[in-house]
Amino acid sequence: MNGRSMHVGNYLGLVHGSEERLVDVLRKVARHHRDEPDVEQTCLLLAAWSEKHLKFLRPLVEKYGEEKNPEPDDLEVALFHGPRTGSLGLLRDLHDLWLMSNEVQLCWTVLEQAAQALRDDDLERVCKECGKETKRQTAFFLTRIKQAAPQALVVA
Repeated sequence: MNGRSMHVGNYLGLVHGSEERLVDVLRKVARHHRDEPDVEQTCLLLAAWSEKHLKFLRPLVEKYGEEKNPEPDDLEVALFHGPRTGSLGLLRDLHDLWLMSNEVQLCWTVLEQAAQALRDDDLERVCKECGKETKRQTAFFLTRIKQAAPQALVVA
């Protein structure tokens, strides 16, 4: 690792921890909302995508190193407060998933910019692919939030 890339390991640690936390909460939300089949199945699929992202990170961590970061754990603790039930619980869980997926997306964006500056094609390719899937995760959460909001907030 040279001086030009010394902080890449900081963001690799941040995205690594953020993807791990996202996998964890996606599985929890899938379990807590089994009565919503689309939510359960989609959350499990999206968790598999984030697990794949973690595999893509391994060679990059070997190349640049990784600084473990407590922020992803802190974010999970700040957002998720145990199992939530009912329509409002689903809405709040989707809201928090949207926030977490945006954290992951921002990490991939920052790393992609570093990859371009470093002219690291492997890093850039991983960031683009993982970032594209993370955008799809975020889009699902937003769509599902729009569906869930009227039921949760207006219907008695």
